[in-house]
Amino acid sequence: MSGVVDLHRISRIANRLIWALTIAFFLAGWKIHFAYHFLTVFFLLLTVMNFFYRHVQTEHTILRNFGILGQARYILESLGPELRQYLFSNDTEERPFNRIERSEVYRKSKAVDSAMSFGSALNYDANEIKIRHSMYPTPKEELQPFRLTVGEERGVESAYTLTKPVMISAMSYGSLGAPAVEALGRGARMAGIPHNTGEGGWPKYHLMTGADLIFQMGTAKFGVRTEDGRLDDARLAELSAKPEVKMIEIKLSQGAKPGKGGLLPKEKITAEISELRGVPMGKDVVSPPYHAECRSPAATVEFIQRVQQVSGLPVGIKFCVGNLDEVRTLFGEMTKQQVFPDYIAVDGGEGGTGAAPKPYLDGFGMPLLPALCNVQKLLLEVGIRDKLKVFSAGKLINAAKWVHGLSLGADAIYSARGFMLAMGCIQALMCGNNTCPVGITTHDKSLQHGFDVEDKAQRVKNYVDGVDHDFEELLLSIGVKDAAELSPSNLYVPPASIISADVLGKS
Repeated sequence: MSGVVDLHRISRIANRLIWALTIAFFLAGWKIHFAYHFLTVFFLLLTVMNFFYRHVQTEHTILRNFGILGQARYILESLGPELRQYLFSNDTEERPFNRIERSEVYRKSKAVDSAMSFGSALNYDANEIKIRHSMYPTPKEELQPFRLTVGEERGVESAYTLTKPVMISAMSYGSLGAPAVEALGRGARMAGIPHNTGEGGWPKYHLMTGADLIFQMGTAKFGVRTEDGRLDDARLAELSAKPEVKMIEIKLSQGAKPGKGGLLPKEKITAEISELRGVPMGKDVVSPPYHAECRSPAATVEFIQRVQQVSGLPVGIKFCVGNLDEVRTLFGEMTKQQVFPDYIAVDGGEGGTGAAPKPYLDGFGMPLLPALCNVQKLLLEVGIRDKLKVFSAGKLINAAKWVHGLSLGADAIYSARGFMLAMGCIQALMCGNNTCPVGITTHDKSLQHGFDVEDKAQRVKNYVDGVDHDFEELLLSIGVKDAAELSPSNLYVPPASIISADVLGKS
């Protein structure tokens, strides 16, 4: 057929040419000038490599059929994500965060003005939630400082007060390397926000930063577990007594992989991580899909109370919404036992992870905003909304997204990937491979070499300050004096939105 490239024929010619050039340069070096032998060596290496691809290895059909030219196909395939990211993708089409979203975080973290010209690059259509402004904005001097006390409903002596609406969400040492953990902790301390440790075991590097910590207890209970995987009360009490630890979070499920336990690939398990988690090296660490103590609603509530009593701290639970009847039953059991967590962290199915099976990433988990609406509705229905706080997590990386979450029922915001971007994450999508090119999610010292902890900590602080400033400006434009006044009425929700009118209550 005219115009069709016969790659098989081209490869045959190229493979013969490599062999022929090897001989030709050898003869030229022998007869004409020794310098030609440098090319002899080069083409001899290509010949050996080509012979291995075509006649020795059997794993790759393309290499066996096309030889060294087939390798070019694999090179281009491996570079595909980078080529698309920088050369071919437009500013709004990448996932999970597009270039516009990432750029805003980068600029905030560098304390650079993020104002744009000419108009929004996003769609204004029937699918986007927008914020309703007021004709009568609030005077700046009337805006009330953000203040949220977790544990006040139970009268906890060690109740913890947030002075900004955002917290660093769960990212463990293991998922992140030590320099990234240190930068996040130091940045959190400077910004005056708490830092969730993730489920990575005894929080050695988190404790070194002096930041206020939320210790997360995953289903494997790394750091506070007995040999059979249950809670070790003594170890939890020891950890809770540390002045840096302000709250405890029981992770029931995670948005990126609900119904599945945490996963740390064997490539990322160092001797130190093996010791801190109490796991062997050389094997993937897969946490159980549930807490051994939480096999029913009654048992789950009893476990919450146990952790509250042992720790003496505010205790929250984190879950991704699945079956709403199960959530309603759990809330009913809390009422029955008169035991309530100090907060519920609602994680959307679009939440991030260091590693998860693709069917879980793509196929499970209610998106954050409808999940948040449903949790708020159920808490009001059961009559316990005033017994606890609600946090929301799932791609809420800018001030407008904070307003969305707080308007739909949240009291404060969790973010993880926002802070990774603030530290310079380029969304290479290599978090589980130990090959992070910017040194954030790797334990490879050579890749961590370019990661400057002091600089990245300052970027974390700048990001918090920048987005918090934007958030306050938005509150003024909405016409409220306090973030606690936000409600669904402050949002325009198009009929085509995933948040249906009957869940929202009003549009």
